[in-house]
Amino acid sequence: MTGYSKSTVHKDLTERLPTIHEGLADQVKEILAYHKAVRHIRGGEATKNKWKERASQD
Repeated sequence: MTGYSKSTVHKDLTERLPTIHEGLADQVKEILAYHKAVRHIRGGEATKNKWKERASQD
Protein backbone atom coordinates (compact mmCIF):
# COMPACT_ATOMS: atom_id res chain seq x y z
CA MET A 1 0.00 0.00 0.00
CA THR A 2 1.20 3.46 -0.84
CA GLY A 3 -1.13 5.51 1.34
CA TYR A 4 -2.63 7.39 -1.61
CA SER A 5 -6.21 7.13 -2.80
CA LYS A 6 -7.06 5.78 -6.25
CA SER A 7 -8.40 9.17 -7.27
CA THR A 8 -5.16 10.90 -6.29
CA VAL A 9 -3.07 8.39 -8.23
CA HIS A 10 -5.37 8.68 -11.26
CA LYS A 11 -5.20 12.48 -11.18
CA ASP A 12 -1.41 12.36 -10.90
CA LEU A 13 -1.14 9.98 -13.85
CA THR A 14 -3.61 11.76 -16.12
CA GLU A 15 -3.14 15.44 -15.29
CA ARG A 16 0.18 16.01 -13.56
CA LEU A 17 2.46 13.48 -15.26
CA PRO A 18 2.10 15.03 -18.76
CA THR A 19 3.64 18.25 -17.46
CA ILE A 20 6.56 16.32 -15.96
CA HIS A 21 7.32 13.58 -18.50
CA GLU A 22 5.26 13.63 -21.71
CA GLY A 23 6.63 10.37 -23.14
CA LEU A 24 5.87 8.40 -20.00
CA ALA A 25 2.45 10.03 -19.79
CA ASP A 26 1.65 8.76 -23.30
CA GLN A 27 2.56 5.22 -22.27
CA VAL A 28 0.44 5.46 -19.13
CA LYS A 29 -2.47 6.83 -21.16
CA GLU A 30 -2.33 3.78 -23.47
CA ILE A 31 -2.29 1.40 -20.51
CA LEU A 32 -5.23 3.13 -18.83
CA ALA A 33 -7.20 3.10 -22.09
CA TYR A 34 -6.54 -0.63 -22.52
CA HIS A 35 -7.67 -1.41 -18.98
CA LYS A 36 -10.81 0.67 -19.47
CA ALA A 37 -11.55 -1.16 -22.72
CA VAL A 38 -11.28 -4.65 -21.19
CA ARG A 39 -12.69 -4.10 -17.72
CA HIS A 40 -16.13 -5.35 -18.72
CA ILE A 41 -14.53 -8.60 -19.88
CA ARG A 42 -12.63 -9.04 -16.61
CA GLY A 43 -15.79 -8.30 -14.65
CA GLY A 44 -17.71 -10.91 -16.62
CA GLU A 45 -14.98 -13.48 -16.03
CA ALA A 46 -14.98 -12.73 -12.31
CA THR A 47 -18.76 -13.20 -12.14
CA LYS A 48 -18.53 -16.42 -14.15
CA ASN A 49 -15.87 -17.78 -11.80
CA LYS A 50 -17.86 -16.69 -8.76
CA TRP A 51 -20.94 -18.61 -9.84
CA LYS A 52 -18.86 -21.59 -10.95
CA GLU A 53 -17.26 -21.69 -7.50
CA ARG A 54 -20.65 -21.44 -5.78
CA ALA A 55 -22.04 -24.26 -7.93
CA SER A 56 -19.13 -26.54 -7.05
CA GLN A 57 -19.69 -25.94 -3.32
CA ASP A 58 -23.27 -27.23 -3.47
